[in-house]
Amino acid sequence: MEATGYYHYRLAQFLFKQNVLVSLVNPLSVKRFIQMKLAKVKTDKSDAKAISEYGQINEVPLYTALTDVQSECLQLFRVLDSSLKKRTATKNKLHGEEVLGIVSKFVYRSLKCDLKHLSNEIKSLEERLLEFVKQDQQHQLTLLKSIPRIGLKTALFLIVITDGFDKFENASQLCSYVGITPTIRESGSSVRGRSRISTEKE
Repeated sequence: MEATGYYHYRLAQFLFKQNVLVSLVNPLSVKRFIQMKLAKVKTDKSDAKAISEYGQINEVPLYTALTDVQSECLQLFRVLDSSLKKRTATKNKLHGEEVLGIVSKFVYRSLKCDLKHLSNEIKSLEERLLEFVKQDQQHQLTLLKSIPRIGLKTALFLIVITDGFDKFENASQLCSYVGITPTIRESGSSVRGRSRISTEKE
């Protein structure tokens, strides 16, 4: 099956616990596989068939179910990420109202209240996440924090999205997953594209 955000997770977990072999494949890989076949039809049925063919032709890794701690950390991280984005949006909104010069006291108070609530929520989520990571990945956390420029939030992020670095076999796979792989666009003497950081998760 494709890794499709929330939708694949419960089915993959259930099948794994029923001793059914499961493989999760990157949607981008399947998309490129379909493009290579020059398929002109795109339906749920054709996509399912393409995923099946991809699995038969390629060597796909077997899925390993998340532990309860890993599952909790992943959920905490997703909510934390959402809360951080909301707090940034609220800060921007507050700044925008202040720039107008005539700030409604009611609006200002409401935004300040939202900002305080989000900050408290973020602090609570971070503390909870740190508690679980220390319980399951204390050694990895210590190693990451010993690296210059790697702070606590970055260390937590790396541990959670990589399942303690068990999800990837090498550094290049991790770089591709988080979208920081350098790409070069050159062909003959006519194409000289600027090198850039890839944003595709391969």
